[in-house]
Amino acid sequence: MEQVRKTDKMKEMPVNKLMLAMGIPIVLSMILQAVYNIVDSAFVSNMAEYGEDALNALTLAFPMQMLMVAVSIGTGVGVNALVSKCLGMGEKEKAGKAAGNAVFLGIVISLMFIIFGLFGTNIYISSQTSDPLISEMANEYLGICCVFSFGIIFFSVFEKLLQAGGHSGFSTIAQIIGAVANIILDPIFIFGFNMGVKGAALATVLSQACSAAWVLTFLFSKRASLPLEKPYMKLDRKIILSILALGVSPFIMASTESLVGFVLNSSLKEFGDIYISALTILQSAMQFASVPLTGFAQGFVPIISYNYGHGDKQRVKECFRIVLITMF
Repeated sequence: MEQVRKTDKMKEMPVNKLMLAMGIPIVLSMILQAVYNIVDSAFVSNMAEYGEDALNALTLAFPMQMLMVAVSIGTGVGVNALVSKCLGMGEKEKAGKAAGNAVFLGIVISLMFIIFGLFGTNIYISSQTSDPLISEMANEYLGICCVFSFGIIFFSVFEKLLQAGGHSGFSTIAQIIGAVANIILDPIFIFGFNMGVKGAALATVLSQACSAAWVLTFLFSKRASLPLEKPYMKLDRKIILSILALGVSPFIMASTESLVGFVLNSSLKEFGDIYISALTILQSAMQFASVPLTGFAQGFVPIISYNYGHGDKQRVKECFRIVLITMF
């Protein structure tokens, strides 16, 4: 019955109401995602010793964290678009295979960042600062975030499957769980266990793992419109290429924030640490400013893809009309 209700919603609910129903939870989810960096920065800046240096260290790590999110979101949007299109065409088996292959892609992305976390962080951080203390703290923080990146990667990929099935609200619940866990764990690890930036990193990855666990638990259950099933997890080259082709554009868009942050950090290092600290505040403000547009844009993807696959050109045109009005 749930599958019928979700399908009916995607093809029959008025487009403007459907876009609000899909877009608002995604916007809230993205706002909560931005909270992670703000919470970590707020707590480490209040450390009794080296608070400003710790804040600078997190600023240097931030572009790479954004790259993790960009790769994951690009892959997730690709999965989202392909699954929604297949559901619209009535090809549930192919949609299931697309969802199953997303597991493989999530593992590959995680392995890439684990390798970087073990061997590449020092090269990356040293290109942005020559201060040994800041460099050490940034390496500690970023190393932990990369080696245990599976939480943020699997959540970012698989929340798109929730959206493809019309379950945007569940991804918001997962983000709330992670954000609350991060707020609770940060002071415990940073101050209670006196772990400093290591504590902030551990709190972040544990919180992200909580969000990912919530999403995966739901997707492997019968409550999901398109539950993950083992028979569909067999690697399919055509599906992988389709996901990557659909995801490359959102990846490029999302990764520009990472590139801009890296360039700014590298450019400001010769002017002093205070400028890098100020950049942290600016980056946080920029995130919140762009969230509404980005969130609603991602909410449009499953709606347009589903109705395109279903062959309802009128609803697709209506979606694009509302997109243009919203964006401008």
